[in-house]
Amino acid sequence: MINEFWNLVVETWEQGIRGIGIDNIIICLGILIGSLVARSLMNTYLLDKIASFTEKSETTLDDEIIESLRGPFGLIPVAFGLYLITSYLPFTGSLDLLATNLVKMLVIYTIFSALANLTKPLLNLLSDNSWLTPAMTTWLSRVAGVLIWIVGITMMLDIWGIEIGPIIAGLGLFSVAVALGAQDMFKNIIAGIFILSEKRFQPGDRIRISNGLHGIVESIGFRSTQVRLLDTSPVFVPNTDLSDSQVINHQDMSYRRIFWTINLVYSTKAEQLENICKDIENYINNSDNFVQNPGQENFVRVTELGSSSIDLTILCYMSVIDYTQFSQVKQELIFNIMSAVENHNSDFAFPSRSIYIENQGPE
Repeated sequence: MINEFWNLVVETWEQGIRGIGIDNIIICLGILIGSLVARSLMNTYLLDKIASFTEKSETTLDDEIIESLRGPFGLIPVAFGLYLITSYLPFTGSLDLLATNLVKMLVIYTIFSALANLTKPLLNLLSDNSWLTPAMTTWLSRVAGVLIWIVGITMMLDIWGIEIGPIIAGLGLFSVAVALGAQDMFKNIIAGIFILSEKRFQPGDRIRISNGLHGIVESIGFRSTQVRLLDTSPVFVPNTDLSDSQVINHQDMSYRRIFWTINLVYSTKAEQLENICKDIENYINNSDNFVQNPGQENFVRVTELGSSSIDLTILCYMSVIDYTQFSQVKQELIFNIMSAVENHNSDFAFPSRSIYIENQGPE
């Protein structure tokens, strides 16, 4: 009785699953666990060691390359482990073909995943060129990634003996049908290409669109551009609207301009006006906040005798682009103007009207 039971155990152990013994299954599980451990060790020790070494370099390109290869690099021991399993197990016929093709697909996925991840850091290497902006780099990396994966998927299908020609022909007919119903999408894509090529704006620029939108560009996508308004709410603007609209890029300003009209009371004498103009102009010319615009000099002049005031025009430029700093400079200028007016015993005028009533007396 015991011998028969033992023979049953041995037979079950040797037969296993579809003729693969349990000992073979345990060995295969050991290989799989070993490959996963090797993957973890490679990511934890080897790549981290290389990353710590590249951090000492002046450029960030090598750091980006290491991070982009971290995922695909970890698949190498897994692919090798699966290859060992398929070689060790006594697969035959269609089962052997299936296992071999799965290993080939994993190898192809590893290779093309590495190539797709490398496109962005390699294109960033070219972003120092004036013609290749960060936004164009993002676009090109996406397009290159799509093309790389198209080739990779084609190779995967070829492994299973699937012919690509009929699929491409079918996609051609399908693309015609899609193009007829997605004309707006293609218009937005083409408009986005023109926006990038003309370098109208880049992510991080503060722009104002003709319809009144005013905010910071966050990203330029295939179909739309995301603008973060000054109240922090995001707006997605179709690229065709941006391409056809007047867009003011405040980030590309050479100078910020102040063009003010100051109204003083009519009791101000000519000498007082001249001294007020000199004090304000001296402050502008001697302050580090203001610059000389080669196209137009800074000035403070009496320009008009208004209906209820003597008008002074202040025109000056500053190199400060940031709005917060710009507001601070304006505040300091306003305080200086108030001091100059007060020091010379004048005052600010406000719109007023004098009414004279004639007393004709009794008739």
